[in-house]
Amino acid sequence: MKSLLELFFTSFGGAVAVYYGVKLLLVTRMLYSKMWFPLPKSFFSSMGEWAVVTGASEGIGREYALALAEQGMNVVIMSRTKATLEELAKEIGNTTGREVKVLVTDFTMDNIFSDIEEQLKDLNIGVLVNNVGILPSVVPCRFLENADLDQVSGVPDMSQMHNFLNNVYRLYNFQTEQSLCIFQAITRVINCNVKTMVKMCKTILPGMENRGRGVIVNVSSGIASIPFPMYSLYAASKIFVERFSQGLQAEYKKNGIIIQAVAPFGVSTRMNGYQSTNVVTLSPRDFVKSSLQYLRAGDRTYGSISHTFLGWLLQSTPLKIVYAEAVLNGLQEFVARKLAQKRSMAALSAA
Repeated sequence: MKSLLELFFTSFGGAVAVYYGVKLLLVTRMLYSKMWFPLPKSFFSSMGEWAVVTGASEGIGREYALALAEQGMNVVIMSRTKATLEELAKEIGNTTGREVKVLVTDFTMDNIFSDIEEQLKDLNIGVLVNNVGILPSVVPCRFLENADLDQVSGVPDMSQMHNFLNNVYRLYNFQTEQSLCIFQAITRVINCNVKTMVKMCKTILPGMENRGRGVIVNVSSGIASIPFPMYSLYAASKIFVERFSQGLQAEYKKNGIIIQAVAPFGVSTRMNGYQSTNVVTLSPRDFVKSSLQYLRAGDRTYGSISHTFLGWLLQSTPLKIVYAEAVLNGLQEFVARKLAQKRSMAALSAA
């Protein structure tokens, strides 16, 4: 009997040691990405002549376009803002000498992909970055607080904007719980965050399969690590991004194609009100530079060490704490206050 107990505890202790040894190994892999996941200097250009980046006019998409051009690829940049795309195309051409193709399109709309397919059909595309996405509301809110859920809305008029700003300031003063989540609609979010990614993969993946190489990066979000209140629609759309990416990678890995979902937390972009950069809120350039080092790290990554830690912390926190009313209300008030402060500073500097 004694020998059996000794064998059990020895085996159990060995299993625990192996488990935590593997965990430690995985941590070191994320800390030393260049050592664990080295990329040859010609890695990206060996995938094909062209890279396609959606949502490329600013933020993360803009930096992916610049980074891939710096790696020797010609770039197709896509968004609905022609002026900023043309400015980026000029910058890429001047700094890298690479060819740039500008496609102006609004991914929130229907029936746009036949023209995109026509524009891309003759290109040898080695990298696709599905970055474009919209947030239903910068200020987090409960699902039914969105006044335009069933409408396909366009650009808000000034009266709507005036009401929105008033609501932000009123929330900051803790006087109201009126709707802050306006201007976006279910159809626009689904079209931009979900449909666009699927259709772009459908357009570009066949060429990669035929050539037996290629890279697809689908940008998700760190808040999709758990069912995230106050961003329910956005987080759900990003979970689709992750599951779709992981399924495709399982299907096409044998064809030499890398398909990865990248799930950042804080990156200083327009989507989060250009928050100041720090250890956890990265600049778009720093985040993109870091995330490209993790291309061989699996079908889903956070793209940086600090965001990997945040993901672990969020997933380790009991949901009862995350879902507490005080926490949710505090999140809403904090974001609204930050936005109000940003607008106040902008108004003062413009005066």
